[in-house]
Amino acid sequence: MEIERKFTVRALPEQLSQYPFHQIEQAYLNTDPVVRIRKQDDEYYLTYKGKGLMAREEYNLPLNKNAYYHLREKADGNIIAKKRYLIPIEHPTFSSDYSFQIDQISLTIELDIFDAPFENLVIAEVEFPDEEMAAAFCPVDWFDKDVTNDPAYHNSNLSRKKI
Repeated sequence: MEIERKFTVRALPEQLSQYPFHQIEQAYLNTDPVVRIRKQDDEYYLTYKGKGLMAREEYNLPLNKNAYYHLREKADGNIIAKKRYLIPIEHPTFSSDYSFQIDQISLTIELDIFDAPFENLVIAEVEFPDEEMAAAFCPVDWFDKDVTNDPAYHNSNLSRKKI
């Protein structure tokens, strides 16, 4: 189960270059249900995603390079390319009605900076172990609008967007 919240970004964090990152390219063979192929650095995957916005089933299967490029030729729409920075949240905060051991929580921001044709798009995602924690999460100060429930920000929908 993938449980994540998505946000637009008010400003990029300082010293972004200090964080590890991945170069990602992904294409969609189908968008309902979502069937995606992804190249992440030198690794390749086929992914199936169920329905949902904040929480949905996700299955990843390994591909080899030849299979990825063979399937890429069959993809519909825009191919999504982006650089994904992995930024740890040192001290995540949560709404006061959520109680648990905060010192045991480790969360990471996946900051996606998109290439053309979406070069002005920057999205931050945070994954959670459960929906209760996701709902209680307080965004970091450089996040802007919560777009978790806006399907327009799903990469599968960006792949179908007319440019």
